[in-house]
Amino acid sequence: MQLCCESINGSCTKSTWSNSIRISMYIVLAFIILATVIGNLTVVISISHFKQLHTPTNFLILSMATVDFLLGFFIMPYSMVRSVEHCWYFGKFFCKIHTSVDIMLSTASIFHLSFISVDRYYAVCDPLRYKSKINTYVILVMIFISWTVPAAFAFGMIFLELNLRGTEEIYNHIHCAGGCFVFFSETSGIVASMVSFYIPGFIMLYIYRKIYSVAKRQARSIDAISQKTIQFEMEHHISGCRERKAAKTLGIVMGVFLICWCPFFFFTVTNPFMNYVTPPVLIDALVWFGYLNSTFNPIVYAFFYIYFRRALRMVLFGKVFKQDSSRTQLFLD
Repeated sequence: MQLCCESINGSCTKSTWSNSIRISMYIVLAFIILATVIGNLTVVISISHFKQLHTPTNFLILSMATVDFLLGFFIMPYSMVRSVEHCWYFGKFFCKIHTSVDIMLSTASIFHLSFISVDRYYAVCDPLRYKSKINTYVILVMIFISWTVPAAFAFGMIFLELNLRGTEEIYNHIHCAGGCFVFFSETSGIVASMVSFYIPGFIMLYIYRKIYSVAKRQARSIDAISQKTIQFEMEHHISGCRERKAAKTLGIVMGVFLICWCPFFFFTVTNPFMNYVTPPVLIDALVWFGYLNSTFNPIVYAFFYIYFRRALRMVLFGKVFKQDSSRTQLFLD
């Protein structure tokens, strides 16, 4: 059994996996990191470069892509080493920095998803007043909140050690030298989960349910008008396609979010009440499941639209370096 810090009593133990398993893990996690970085960087470049994409809504997506890019570029590589080696080689102070930024960016990404759902709500449910309700100022306020609230919450909790209040003895018993993991007391686990997941998640779930209901009513209204000139059978088929497409889109949005983050925050809340019996390896795996949400965000929220796919092709094939490429018409006004 090898220790992370051979010369220190109470050191964490290194992983006992074979070299083949460790190499496989490095390959898989490196692929996730590259996909996260490249996918979100492409969104950042696309929205920044093409003038036709300079809209308030896309600025919100740009901010979210920046958050997810930073998570993949600055946080996930260190988490990869920690996950494979079960050791933290980068110092105690940097552990606090890494943990704080990790919580901040993960929470900021979820906040952005919630505000995007608000934007979609007004676009679908109140289209006539959409531009007056969701303007550049409102989007900037959303972006400001999405960055500052998670930053204040994460750094305040970790550096003031609010997550350890009332459980210092248990933490000292569990903690080992050469490790870096997030520890929550019963109270801090509930508060952190509510702020970072449950409240934003409930907002998203409620809003998307409203969007889906309105989208179904709109599709039926269009069908009712069209039935005067088109056969009922054809219109019934089109109506079914519209409703299935709406259900599929909203199902993907909520499904990816819940699948990625729900397991981690479930154990974050319950683990302190179960005397911390959940294996650290499982907690670490669930963290990576949460990271995957940042990997899938560009696909779900950006590349789903045809004009983003056109922008993606131009970025990947280097056409953005051509003169006046920023004025390319990606879609008709």
